Amino acid sequence: MATAAAHRTAAAAAHDAQDTAATTAYERAFDAAVAADDRIEPRDWMPDAYRATLVRQIAQHAHSEIIGMQPEANWITRAPSLRRKAILMAKVQDEAGHGLYLYSAAETLGTGRDELLDKLHSGRQKYSSIFNYPTLTWADVGAIGWLVDGAAITNQVPLCRCSYGPYARAMVRICKEESFHQRQGYELLLALSNGTPEQHAMAQDAVDRWWWPSLMMFGPPDDASQHSAQSMAWKIKRHSNDELRRRFVDICVPQAESLGLALPDPDLRWNEERGHHDFGAIDWTEFWEVLKGNGPCNEQRITQRRRAHDEGAWVREAAAAHAAKHNGGTQGARA
Repeated sequence: MATAAAHRTAAAAAHDAQDTAATTAYERAFDAAVAADDRIEPRDWMPDAYRATLVRQIAQHAHSEIIGMQPEANWITRAPSLRRKAILMAKVQDEAGHGLYLYSAAETLGTGRDELLDKLHSGRQKYSSIFNYPTLTWADVGAIGWLVDGAAITNQVPLCRCSYGPYARAMVRICKEESFHQRQGYELLLALSNGTPEQHAMAQDAVDRWWWPSLMMFGPPDDASQHSAQSMAWKIKRHSNDELRRRFVDICVPQAESLGLALPDPDLRWNEERGHHDFGAIDWTEFWEVLKGNGPCNEQRITQRRRAHDEGAWVREAAAAHAAKHNGGTQGARA
């Protein structure tokens, strides 16, 4: 019996050694693909931590698109003209599509959208803090387009070269549509800025309220970012939070001048030595408080999202029943 047990132990050890060797070979292949800027595809081997990081990031991105429909949809019925209403409706519809692309990308990693939505609704997954601020005036629609979507483009264009194929491919279309959104916001603010004194003041007020939350969109400073360094090593991200934030500020300064609007930062100035603009300190206490659920609209946003999900249950059930009937009929015909 002792001999048999010893044989079983030796066999188990040999099997473990084979598994370890195979995993090491897979890791080498994965590392080589990332280093060569090749795409990792759903059926490729990937480290568990890489998969988990992608699910977390893609889910947060998808949730942000879906929650982000709310602040602007609030103004569809109050748009000042039919043209503005059509533009805003198209934009909100685009955001729903972006959420769909991203949830689909997450599904290629083995995580279903029902699970992701459950985590969103229960508070176990986050969305961008920017969408917990209220849209108080029509000018806010323009400020969101120019600043919030502009920040999104700055952050997301590099994701078109993300090491994970489905995410990178989804981002190509998303970024093209976000570029339209940014131009729409800029054009709206330009019209207001060149309008009556009251309209100019409304545009300036919106920029004053959305500027700092837009800078927070890039995430915490690099030395306080938990995931940034590893995501860059895996080439999920291509640039650090602070680098993207600097790039965004440099883009916005001349645009604000063209708009005739002031950015609300007395410390904002060009640094010739650095080749970038210096800007004031961000209130990171506010960022963390909003992220923890203590922002102006956190409860409103998630409550509306849960209600919309519950009220849409019959649509999902009907679609599932139709698909089951269709698939059953097809299978029956083939049989």
